[in-house]
Amino acid sequence: MPPIIPHFATLAPDYDVLLCDVWGVVHNGLTAFPHACDALMRARAGGAAVILITNAPRPSAVVARQLDKLHVPHEICDAIVSSGDVTRAVIEARPGQSLFHLGPDRDRSMFAGFSVAPLESADYVVCTGLDDDEIETPDDYRARLELMLKRKLFMVCANPDVVVERGPKLVYCAGAVADLYATMGGEVLYAGKPYRPIYDMALAKAEAALGRKAPARRVLAVGDSVRTDLKGARGIGVDFLFVTSGIHAEELGGRERPDSKALSATFAAAGEMPKAVMRELTW
Repeated sequence: MPPIIPHFATLAPDYDVLLCDVWGVVHNGLTAFPHACDALMRARAGGAAVILITNAPRPSAVVARQLDKLHVPHEICDAIVSSGDVTRAVIEARPGQSLFHLGPDRDRSMFAGFSVAPLESADYVVCTGLDDDEIETPDDYRARLELMLKRKLFMVCANPDVVVERGPKLVYCAGAVADLYATMGGEVLYAGKPYRPIYDMALAKAEAALGRKAPARRVLAVGDSVRTDLKGARGIGVDFLFVTSGIHAEELGGRERPDSKALSATFAAAGEMPKAVMRELTW
C-alpha cells in the first residue's frame, strides 16, 4: 500500500515536472478546487514545470477558456495539452479523407478546416462523447455502431475516459462508446491518456518550459483515474500521485475518508501502484 499523504509539499521537491490531470483534480466540471490550484502554483513557484494534461476532446485553447469560466488562475500551469490536440494531429495525418463526428455540438469547433460528412459516406469516425451525456448510455449508440462496423469504419476516440464527474454525478464519455465499438469488433485509436502520444506532447511542453529535458525519475503525473492516469504514468515510466476524491471516490468508501482495503484492491486489480495517495491535491 502506498503512503497516504496529507500535504503535497512533502513530495513536490522531488520533481521537476508535474503532468496534472484537470477534470477531477483541478475542477469537477462545475467548480474549481482552490486547494489544487494553490498547490500547482506553489509547485511552479518552486521551479517545477506544470503541464495540464487532459482527455478533453477539444483543442487546448478551448480548454483554457473553460478554465477561465471556472476562475482557474492562469498561473497554475505552463501549458495545457489535450486529447483534442492529439485528435487534430491524427486528422491532419489523413488528408483527403472525410470524417463523421459522433458527439455533441459543443465539440464541433474541433473540426474547423476539416472535411465532415454523413455517417453513410464518411471515411472514418471521430467520437468526442455522447450527444446528451446527462441521460444517454453507450448502448443508445449501438445501431450507429453496427452501421459503422458494417462499413468497417475506423474510429478515433477523442476522449478515452469512460466516465467523468460533473458536479456530484458521473456521466459517460467517449471512451465508453469507443470501448463498446471495440468489443463489437471495430478498430479504435484512443487519442488521449493512457496512450503515449499525449504524453510525448506534454513532455515536449515541459522541456520548453524548463529549458531542458527532465529525467523520468523527476517527472510526476497526478490524477484521479486508475484506467487512464495511473496506467498512463506507469506506461511512460514516471511516478504517479493518486487523488481519491475524483471518479473512484464512492467505490473507495467516500470522498472524505477512503478505505485502505478498497484502495489496495483497486491497485491490485490495476496491476499498478502509485507513488503516493492524497484525498485531494493540497499543498
